[in-house]
Amino acid sequence: MVILITGISSGFGMETARLLSQEGHIVYGTVRRDVEPLPGVHYLKVDVRHRDAVQNAVQQMVKREGRIDVLINNAGMGIGGPVEFATEEEIREQMDANFMGLVHFVTAVLPIMRKQGKGKIVALSSIGGVMGLPFQGFYSASKFAIEGYCEALRLEVQQFGIQVVVMRPGDFSTGFTASRKKTVNADAMQVYRSYAESMGKVEHDETGGLKPQVLARKISQIIRKKNPRHGYVVASLEQRLSVFLKRVLPARWFAKILGNYYKL
Repeated sequence: MVILITGISSGFGMETARLLSQEGHIVYGTVRRDVEPLPGVHYLKVDVRHRDAVQNAVQQMVKREGRIDVLINNAGMGIGGPVEFATEEEIREQMDANFMGLVHFVTAVLPIMRKQGKGKIVALSSIGGVMGLPFQGFYSASKFAIEGYCEALRLEVQQFGIQVVVMRPGDFSTGFTASRKKTVNADAMQVYRSYAESMGKVEHDETGGLKPQVLARKISQIIRKKNPRHGYVVASLEQRLSVFLKRVLPARWFAKILGNYYKL
């Protein structure tokens, strides 16, 4: 298969690109900066936030390979801190990287997949895309946007033989934790006194989380399935249970559970 993965400089993207290339697929991946290349992987230098650059990258790949079988939208970033103190620039950066980047790539590959009469689009959401995570409000908002977009997209493109799968990872030990931007200043710390302890809990869970190879193996299985599910939660037992409880409990009860967990 010819596979395009966005954001392969580290973490999920890098490990997925590594595994799929080792399995014999033709793998292209996007990066924003120069990185140590993985054997057998083709690199495209592109900022996912820029629509024209995305279109050019996809056209370059398809011109060379003649088709695209799978798009794995992985590129993204995180901003932490009280939503009240996030700047307009930070909010736009969060939404552009996580949501608009996906939109740009889907818009670029859909005409090709429609012409082929088949294709798979795999979008990385998060368990933060099905529940609002405190002090990661705009990150959750970007993932909620992915959830709604993909739900509509799936219905629209199924007539063309195109499948849309949403991945919802829980806590994983990747470079995401260290690279998370913070909107916190002295005023924010004074107003939101629970922030430091709550964010400490988040970072502790992430650094002790699953390895990115776990998600890479799951994606490998999914792209080989004839009829994959619409969505998958890839997380610890505790976090999978939290997703289930979010669906079945009254909202007030679940909010109380989540607030206690994050020391609020």
